[in-house]
Amino acid sequence: MLQDFSTPVFREARSNSLETARLTLRRPTLADVKAIARLANDRRIAENTRRLPHPYSQDHAVDFIRTTAKLGSESVFLIEHDDTPVGMVGIDRSRSDAAELGYWLGVEHWGRGYATEAARGAIDFFFEEFGEDHLHAGARVTNPASRNVLEKCGFQWSGVELHRFEALGCSTPVDSFRLSRGVWSSLKSWSRARRAR
Repeated sequence: MLQDFSTPVFREARSNSLETARLTLRRPTLADVKAIARLANDRRIAENTRRLPHPYSQDHAVDFIRTTAKLGSESVFLIEHDDTPVGMVGIDRSRSDAAELGYWLGVEHWGRGYATEAARGAIDFFFEEFGEDHLHAGARVTNPASRNVLEKCGFQWSGVELHRFEALGCSTPVDSFRLSRGVWSSLKSWSRARRAR
């Protein structure tokens, strides 16, 4: 299936929110604590997300929002559909040589294409706002849905690594992926040219 990369993914990159075709990506605030905790407090999400503990409490959400606001090395967005929170997406730039895309959705929102759409919004934001030439991502080898999201976004598989998952209390294999600025730019250009025909 051909992917459409030409749709303008966001309108105001420097603001606190981005718009995609169906979603709003905005900076989370303390007013979002209950919604984030409710969505994140599911073992199925925690087992596929390296840093989420399980159970996930409102205190965890408060700490997450405050920490990411202070650090400045992460661009984190609450994903909303029709003003309803459905998950989170972000770019962790704490390692200068390995910016990383991460995302998760509440279980009731799986299978609707929201993860791919939100990931594309975050990817466009990253390459248009920052100077890095590569973006990294990972998907637990037992999570083919996440792998499909990354492949739809143009990421290329780069190997398998072991990563520690907080909810599991151990390390587990993760498929590693990489997206270059050149591939991202080509996909955007190719899609625009295809639509112009």
